[in-house]
Formats: sequence, structure tokens, C-alpha cells
Amino acid sequence: MKIIVPMAGMGKRMRPHTLTIPKPLLPIAGKPIVQRLVEDIAAVVQEPIEEIGFIVGDFGKEVEKDLLKIAKDLGAKGYVFQQKEALGTAHAILCASEIMEGKTIVAFADTLFRADFKLDEEKDGIIWVQKVEDPSAFGVVKLDDEGLITDFIEKPKEFVSDLAIIGIYYFKDGAFLKENLQYLIDNDIKDKGEYQITDALERMKNNGTKFAPGAVEEWLDCGKKDATVYTNQRVLEFIKDKDIIAASAKIKNSTIIPPCYIGKGVTIENTVLGPHVSVGENTKIKQSVISNSIIQENADIKGLVCKNSMIGNHSKISLDAQDLSVGDYNEIKG
Repeated sequence: MKIIVPMAGMGKRMRPHTLTIPKPLLPIAGKPIVQRLVEDIAAVVQEPIEEIGFIVGDFGKEVEKDLLKIAKDLGAKGYVFQQKEALGTAHAILCASEIMEGKTIVAFADTLFRADFKLDEEKDGIIWVQKVEDPSAFGVVKLDDEGLITDFIEKPKEFVSDLAIIGIYYFKDGAFLKENLQYLIDNDIKDKGEYQITDALERMKNNGTKFAPGAVEEWLDCGKKDATVYTNQRVLEFIKDKDIIAASAKIKNSTIIPPCYIGKGVTIENTVLGPHVSVGENTKIKQSVISNSIIQENADIKGLVCKNSMIGNHSKISLDAQDLSVGDYNEIKG
């Protein structure tokens, strides 16, 4: 089994958090998004993952090293492929043509999922979908009476279906996928100015590939700050029975409301933390009240009261107590 992970996007909707690291390496409950994604995929396939290809932009050698380690930790050989120009999803996937053969899963790295199934690897192809309220922002599929996919439509302006493609695909024949992606490039077939995977899927279907929809229990988006914080909350709920507080963390005169992830070398003093907070390694938090938030590594925080927040690596926040004179019946909101 091969996994291909396109992740070359700039992550503009997640700035400023993506100014120094790419979005797929942002942490969710202590692990990068892309690491959780490939681990979740490995859990639903029924054979070993042989190769993982990451399609990246110009992220630097350190990021590439981290990605290769993620593959190695799953027992797979890792590859890093460069997409030098943003020309669409089909073009991005084709950058990994070197490993595109046999059973192949394509998974875009801003999506996590919760699932309780094993992949049916004998099917020609599986496209994972989820019902959404506004399908105009997604690629969607239509089904026939037998439950097979009949049409792929990219961001429809008028309603045709509410089954949105979540960005995870299985192909029994990776080489046939490569052939159809290359056909788009060779014939300059674009939709909305880019080479789209939905056009390749449509061509594969017309040439005999039978695609079935796949369902997940929960689809978790990591495209924007609020969605990423919510995804962190959900993942913490999934793993709350595991040991997610590092033994080396120092917690003094503080209350931890689970579930929370607390990394190695963290110091927490005189603080109420949780629920649903992830704290990266070597961060210090004092005299604070924090819930439903992601705090990355090596941050230094004092006197912070917050929720639904993301705080980056090496951030420093120091807020002093205020001198107030508040009269009867007044109300102050932060």
C-alpha cells in the first residue's frame, strides 16, 4: 500500500501560525496534523504501508527531515516531492508519479477523520464523502441506485449533491490514476484555471473504474484557526483514555481539567488548565486560566485568561493584574 499526501499549499488561512512552519506540521494533541493523518490511514488498511510520498512546497530541509521520520516510524519508505508551482490538485498528486502504482491512498493534509472500519481493498476505488450544508465550497459526488458514484462536480454553483469529497481517496490501480492525471496535463484540461483531480476521476469512471463512496464517523477540518482548535478538542476526546500528560511535566498548585495533552518539560504553576488544551514541549504557564486552546512549544505565558485560542512556538505573553474600581451593576467583558 502507498500513501500520497499533497501538502504544498501556503496555508494562508492559518496565518500567522503558518509563517514559520507549514500547516500540516501544526500540532493537534501533541502530534503534527500530517502525522495523525497517516497514522489514522494505517489503522484502517489491512496490509503494511510500504511507501509514503509527501508533496511539498519550498519548506526547507528540516521539514523534509521531519516528514521522512514520520514515514519511517510507520515502517514505510518516505519520499519528498516538490510542487514548484500551484497548478491544482491533479498536478500536485502527479508530482508523486514515481511511486504511483498498485494500491494507493491519496490524502490531503488538512483533513483528519474518525472511523471504525477496515478498508475494502478489492474495490476499484473509494472516495470518502460527508454530507455538508454548503456544497458549493467542495467537490461533490452523485450516486446511482446501486450506491456507486456517477458524477464528480467541482464546487457546484447550483445544488447537485450535498455529498462533499473530504480529500481522502483509495485507488486499487495507482498506475491507472497516474495515466489519467497525466492525460489532463498533456491535453491542458483545466477547471477554474487548474488541473483538478475530479476531472481525472471522471475520466477513470468513464473508462470502467467503479467508485464507491466511503463514510467516516467524523470529518475534522484543519483549514482555519477555529476549525483547528475544534479538531484539537475532538482528538483529545478520542484519545482521553491514553496517557497524554508527560511524566516530566511539572504541575504545581494547579488544576488540570481533562482531557488535556501536556508535553515533555512543561511547567504549569498556579493555573487552571482545560478542558481541551494541548501544551507543547518546554512551555511554561503561570497564573493563567486556559481552556479549549492549542499552545505550541517553548512558549512562556503568565497571567493569561483565554479560550478558543492558538499560541505559537516561542511566544511570550505576560499580563499583569489590573487596578480596577468597578461600581454596582457594572459589567466588564474581555
